[in-house]
Amino acid sequence: MTTKFAKLLKRARRMRFVIATLMATASLFSPLSALAESADVEAVITNVDTDRLSLSLDDGKSYQAPEEFNFEGLEAGVKVLVFYTEVDGKRVINDLEVLQ
Repeated sequence: MTTKFAKLLKRARRMRFVIATLMATASLFSPLSALAESADVEAVITNVDTDRLSLSLDDGKSYQAPEEFNFEGLEAGVKVLVFYTEVDGKRVINDLEVLQ
């Protein structure tokens, strides 16, 4: 092998190592996106707590509403379709639709 080719080969190996290290590091810092999953649930409201900005559904779970959430027309017994994102173990409401 020529010394020039050997140097290029060594540089390529180093570059692969650096790229692999960066990819591994990036995957360590991206668990937040993996933990924040969007989902939906169709259920009946069992409790509305406007002070705590939350809804309880007959699936046994509690859903956190954002501050600008409109609770008008929501009461126990109303069937809803809730679109939510789970963040740090909390189900945060993205959207809600009242079903007939």
